[in-house]
Amino acid sequence: MNGSSDIGGPASKGPTAAESGATLPPPIVGWMSTLGDPTRARILRAAERHELTVAEPCRILQSPQSTVSRHLKILSEDGWLTARPEGTSRLYRMVGEDVEPAALRLWGLVREQTASTPAGGHDDQRLEHVIEERRARSQEFFSSTAGQWDRMREDLFGTRFDLEALAALLAGDWVVGDLGCGTGQMAAAVAPFVGRVIAVESSLEMIDAARVRLAVHDNVVIRSGNLESLPIDDGALDAATMSLVLHHVAEPARALAEAARVLKPGARLLLIDMYPHERSEYRDQMGHVWLGFEPDRIATWLD
Repeated sequence: MNGSSDIGGPASKGPTAAESGATLPPPIVGWMSTLGDPTRARILRAAERHELTVAEPCRILQSPQSTVSRHLKILSEDGWLTARPEGTSRLYRMVGEDVEPAALRLWGLVREQTASTPAGGHDDQRLEHVIEERRARSQEFFSSTAGQWDRMREDLFGTRFDLEALAALLAGDWVVGDLGCGTGQMAAAVAPFVGRVIAVESSLEMIDAARVRLAVHDNVVIRSGNLESLPIDDGALDAATMSLVLHHVAEPARALAEAARVLKPGARLLLIDMYPHERSEYRDQMGHVWLGFEPDRIATWLD
């Protein structure tokens, strides 16, 4: 024998899938493999509703980080999750807009079945606790710093930009919303040029400071409320401002949806916020929930 063989062996080449008549499995097989794991389905349910750190699904599912990280990796590699850096950590969310329609239909069935389980109900409760804790951290910060807030904000961002040039863009009979008014700087600047200002703030201590500043303006109304559930009627505003506040909000996408709800058709929102950064110390120093935003991300929420 010369050592060669027509049968098997690492060096031999078998028929290709096309030559043998075999076909590749349809995409649904891969989708079912990914979504068929209960832990992955539960993680995806949470990430569809909120952008989450690695630690947050651990709390929601009551699972160790090693388990959650492994499933996050699979969901990301299979195209169900996307992640973006946030300081030294990463934030995960479901890639709903780029998933094939057939895959989304399958996910709808899996989501419905997962939600109906006892584990799904417990996940919902713990997810709400996670979001409420985000709000609570921000509220605690503002409650303790309201008296120094203007100075702290100026130290961080510099003196506020001059709004007088914007007066020409405002109509004298407009109703303008200052959403997340803080101590009332923006409302005070806008009030002389418009018919009415509705200032919304969630921190009672900030509201007290705003009342002092805005007492000289009889066309300003201050309302207690959060940006994710504005105490303003649909289509009530001709314009609105949201100045350096979105990074303090637990659910920024929901806050922007609320801003759209209270604006009249064709009205404008002046949104001022920070680009992504790595100054994680701002969470403690300035009560930031988010370390800035990519403009494309903001645009997606506004769409």
